[in-house]
Amino acid sequence: MKNVTITVDEDVARWAKVWAAKHDTSVSKMLGGELREKMERERSYDRSMKRYFAKPARPLKSQKARYPKRESLYER
Repeated sequence: MKNVTITVDEDVARWAKVWAAKHDTSVSKMLGGELREKMERERSYDRSMKRYFAKPARPLKSQKARYPKRESLYER
């Protein structure tokens, strides 16, 4: 484990302490969990994107299929 010092507004710190107490945890564990979730979401997104772009490009449906016109996509 690594210790990290953060700076937050007083009202944020107060809210975090109350939230942590209500959930029987510490502010440190709460923030650590949030950061871990964010890291895992980003890694998952990166893996998914690499997997998607590793596939060969293919036409929409067939050679006769046409891409939609810009005007039809942005009609309001």
